[in-house]
Amino acid sequence: MSVTLRFCGAARTVTGSCHLFETPAGRILVDCGMFQGPKTLKELNYSVFPFHPEDIHAVLLTHAHIDHSGLIPKLVRGGFRGPVFATQGTIDLCSFMLPDSGGIQESEVSQLNRRNAARGRPPVTPIYTQRDAIASLDAFRRVEYENWFEAMPGVRARYWNAGHLLGSASIEIEFAGQGKEGKPLRVLASGDIGPDAKLLEPDPEAPTGLDYVLTESTYGDEDRPPVTRESRREVLAKEVRDAHAAGGALLIPSFAVERTQELIVDLVDLMQRGDIPAGPIFLDSPLAIHATEVFREHTESLESDVNIERLLSSPHLRCTESVEESKAIAKLEGFHIIIAASGMCDAGRIRHHLKRWLWQRKATVLLVGFQAQGTLGRFLVEGAKAVRIQGEEIKVAARIRRLDEYSGHADGPELARWIASRRPITRGVFLVHGEERGLAGLTERIAERTVPAAKIFEPLLDDVYELTTAAPTPIDGTRRRRLAPEAVVNLDWHNDMSKLILDINEAVEAAADDRARGVVIRRLRRALEATE
Repeated sequence: MSVTLRFCGAARTVTGSCHLFETPAGRILVDCGMFQGPKTLKELNYSVFPFHPEDIHAVLLTHAHIDHSGLIPKLVRGGFRGPVFATQGTIDLCSFMLPDSGGIQESEVSQLNRRNAARGRPPVTPIYTQRDAIASLDAFRRVEYENWFEAMPGVRARYWNAGHLLGSASIEIEFAGQGKEGKPLRVLASGDIGPDAKLLEPDPEAPTGLDYVLTESTYGDEDRPPVTRESRREVLAKEVRDAHAAGGALLIPSFAVERTQELIVDLVDLMQRGDIPAGPIFLDSPLAIHATEVFREHTESLESDVNIERLLSSPHLRCTESVEESKAIAKLEGFHIIIAASGMCDAGRIRHHLKRWLWQRKATVLLVGFQAQGTLGRFLVEGAKAVRIQGEEIKVAARIRRLDEYSGHADGPELARWIASRRPITRGVFLVHGEERGLAGLTERIAERTVPAAKIFEPLLDDVYELTTAAPTPIDGTRRRRLAPEAVVNLDWHNDMSKLILDINEAVEAAADDRARGVVIRRLRRALEATE
């Protein structure tokens, strides 16, 4: 039977994971995630799906992160009535994460509409509400690792632990062949693959002998130094000691699930050992607080030789769930640690803490995860001297530090080894969930060494391939493309506008006197008039 694959997200970009498999018997999605990054990309979250939700038979969900699960409530609200297959860990996390996502959207849209009303702009509506998210949880169905189940007629699937996150999975999919001797088509979707040095998760597992592999490539261009649990803690300890010496807050924008729990375990353990100065650790994220409770419930399934329950119950850890508690943190001076979402600084409470501390030299911002292009976190990593947060210009004087040792993703060599372990791969490898550098880096690592270069594909957003041919056959989908390829991989005009405003303010402030400032302003006016 014919099997086609459309890349509806995470194609030449890291976020928005969503892959549509179509057969004569029906359609299946692997993931239904939210786009993050430049506004042009995020606007896809608000637009219609490139398919009809009511036509989707089932969703196979790799894990709970919002860039993989975040549009499931929208899918259900749009008419999807099938099952969402996921592991128990993923279901438990989504039961908090999706309603939290809906609540954030309602809150942020409410704030935006107040600004829009003042500017005379029309109101906008959230992608979905908290109520929509709660309603979507009824669609979830539990699956066990390494057990086959029928996803829809003619299609069966099996989940393998991906070692990335509690409940995370690589998904093996088998499409039935035709006739008595027709061999099934075997596809593996990697999801996100965990690195070797994970505190809480086992090493990733997956089958061999496949027709196709869809693999993430987030860090395909990076080769991290060898990391052990102890070496990672040593690096973290140095960053904490330096932040303490600076005398201000240590802000850690962190993904609420697993990254946060790993950090808390290591920070508390280091304090109890006396390796770093003791101080309050504020977990300022309702979602992270709930996720921590989920981790407590799943301690028996976590790979760790430390007493996680004891460390998560430390008096050093202070959970601030309410808005009032969160605001009270802003009154503190001196050294303290604040862990808050989001990991890319694009939403959530971390933005309020950044507005409070980013302009102060005694503060430290420690980024511990991937920062997608167009996000506030990416601008900080790249050395921005000023940024705009909620419409306000904030100077960057704080120490900006990056710590990749806590990444939940395998690096280039680890990904290459994972792909090599899946051989033989007879028809092709699709590289997804990566930006240009990650894609190019991973391609270089595996071309010819692992699979022939001609069998490596880097699909564009909305590309469609026929999979039952000897090699994947592209199907012309340009008429259905939602964004031009360059709009996916480049910063958009929103980013350019923000940068221009910052540059104008800097130029005016740097002018020697009022006369010089007037010259700058007149030149800008003439430039604007020339465009009319």
